[in-house]
Amino acid sequence: MPITLTVSEGLLSSEAQAQAFAGLTDAVLDVAGLTGNEFMTANVIGSINVLPAAHVLAAGKPVAAAFIELKLPEIALATAEAKRAFIARATDIVERAAEGRVKREHIWSNIVYAPEGAWGIAGQSYNNADLVNAIASAGAPEIQAHRA
Repeated sequence: MPITLTVSEGLLSSEAQAQAFAGLTDAVLDVAGLTGNEFMTANVIGSINVLPAAHVLAAGKPVAAAFIELKLPEIALATAEAKRAFIARATDIVERAAEGRVKREHIWSNIVYAPEGAWGIAGQSYNNADLVNAIASAGAPEIQAHRA
């Protein structure tokens, strides 16, 4: 579940970047009901991109802004409620980390889904059933109950 956090230069200190990314990781695991699942925790990865302030634009003009992109297999955060919950929490996390240096309306989020069989970890392609089995094997009781 790669997360990409892109911010304009000066928006977040190095410490705030790390804090925000940790918060985004916790949020996606929590909303997915997978907090503490070893397989998924190890596979919430990502990057932080800090762009020159002049390269971050809204309405064609430089602006302090943040973009949060979450890439998921199509079975994750599948409900509208889960998507809304993650986006709201992610926005709150980045807004807090910025300590007033960004307007809430300048924090954008999107969720991108990989189609069935197009999710890869360590060179292995996973379909939805493979992912469910890997997650369940790592101790997600609600998923184990669905397998039974």
